Amino acid sequence: MSILDNRPGLAHEVGQVAEVAGYLWQKGWAERNGGNITVNITEHIDDAIRAMPAISEPKPIGMTLPNIKGCYFYCKGTNKRMRDLARWPMDNGSVIRILDDCAHYEIIADKPVAPTSELPSHLAVHNYLIGKGSNYKASVHTHPIELVALSHCKKYLEKDVASRLLWSMIPETKAFCPRGLGIIPYKLPSSNELAEATIKELGDYDVTLWEKHGVFAVDTDVMAAFDQIDVLNKSALIYIQARNMGFEPDGMSDEQMREMTVAFNLPK
Repeated sequence: MSILDNRPGLAHEVGQVAEVAGYLWQKGWAERNGGNITVNITEHIDDAIRAMPAISEPKPIGMTLPNIKGCYFYCKGTNKRMRDLARWPMDNGSVIRILDDCAHYEIIADKPVAPTSELPSHLAVHNYLIGKGSNYKASVHTHPIELVALSHCKKYLEKDVASRLLWSMIPETKAFCPRGLGIIPYKLPSSNELAEATIKELGDYDVTLWEKHGVFAVDTDVMAAFDQIDVLNKSALIYIQARNMGFEPDGMSDEQMREMTVAFNLPK
């Protein structure tokens, strides 16, 4: 028996995670056990699930996060591969419950798969999103090749320089990623400092670029978060391909992008 049985809403959410995990692997963005996905699934939790006993001891989050008290999350497992999660999501991920002290969690299904080592960062982001009244439920961290390559050049780490470049490569980027790309200077992976910097940038951006590491995106569901990363990386690929062809691409002009902003009623 699986927690997903006879629960179509929950099964759909986990199925989307599995689908996105497959895309991340196919694109070469999820080498070995690289990347993480965490989804707030509380809206799909029924009384029977709430009554389920834990299959792990309470585990410390490492911080107190009051806004996620009693919430449930599906999380990719630590040291698990995206390509395996795509095929067997409940063998390579787990459902966790946040305890009433807001500082511990326990695994409730299907197997005692320890969540990602970056769980504190992900949960801190979800705590922030709930606190600001956001309807965003999913967080995705992955290693898109072309965006990470841009992060090795200092000029693209200046505020909004990469956003301006990526928006200019193809109109859809401005339309589908109107908040652009936040930049976070290199910090130790899985550290509280990285989590804090990410939360700060998420006040202005839905997608953040971690220097020399990867990206972190949030959205209403895991597919929407993936789409934002995919669109931004497509623009980075267009730019790099043009450079490889021996020229600096012109990009859309400021006037053309202002026209896009008005036509699609985008944030200025």
